[in-house]
Amino acid sequence: MNKLYYDLHTHSSLSPCADNDNTPNNLCGMAHLCKIDILALCDHNSARNCPAFFKAAERYNIIPVAGMELTTAEDIHIICIFEHLENALKFNDYIDKKRTLIKNREDIFGNQYILDENDNIVKTEEYLLSNATTVTCEEVKPLAESFGGTAYPAHIDRQSNGIISVLGTVPQSMDFKTVEINRKEAVLKTLEEHSLKEKNIVISSDAHYLTDLKDKENYYLFNANKKNPNAVRKELLEILKGTRK
Repeated sequence: MNKLYYDLHTHSSLSPCADNDNTPNNLCGMAHLCKIDILALCDHNSARNCPAFFKAAERYNIIPVAGMELTTAEDIHIICIFEHLENALKFNDYIDKKRTLIKNREDIFGNQYILDENDNIVKTEEYLLSNATTVTCEEVKPLAESFGGTAYPAHIDRQSNGIISVLGTVPQSMDFKTVEINRKEAVLKTLEEHSLKEKNIVISSDAHYLTDLKDKENYYLFNANKKNPNAVRKELLEILKGTRK
């Protein structure tokens, strides 16, 4: 089997809280230096920088994964990951209709830049991306799966926008097979305290700055080879959905 190192939660300069230096090319360049094989871009409530991110990843021999950090109606952050870029963009268009449109205040929240493959600014997103959508936590996983993806709670070990801090638990009724933990040292304590030992664990950086990416550490074992990105993404979704045999 092939050991492939991952970071499945990073932000580009489209996310208002991310640094402007977090361009698709800079993210991929930093991931390359960190020897990360699989990198997912999960901007707040948007996948519009994923096309440029995919092209940048090719230059650095990184397997790109299209994603989104969705803010639910309960103000919980959920990672949505997709096997195919085109499905992520269709999901983006659907979520656009579920957003509450509030004009962004760049002086308060930061810039929201949509970039091309050369990191040129194509457009500035006018409305704030980090506020809650009307999609509920109960709805998000089946919704993501209807677009060929999957979903799981982000940074459950944190107080800010974590499912445990908001709901007190990860409800079994929501059938999340995977949970994300931000701090590796919090894994055992979080799993034991909330009876989550049966869950698949993702440990990702939630990188809002290039320096948030760390040297390779977290990995999955794949039957697929890195030279076949489509096969790797397919198997990754099976891991996250808990369906890999």
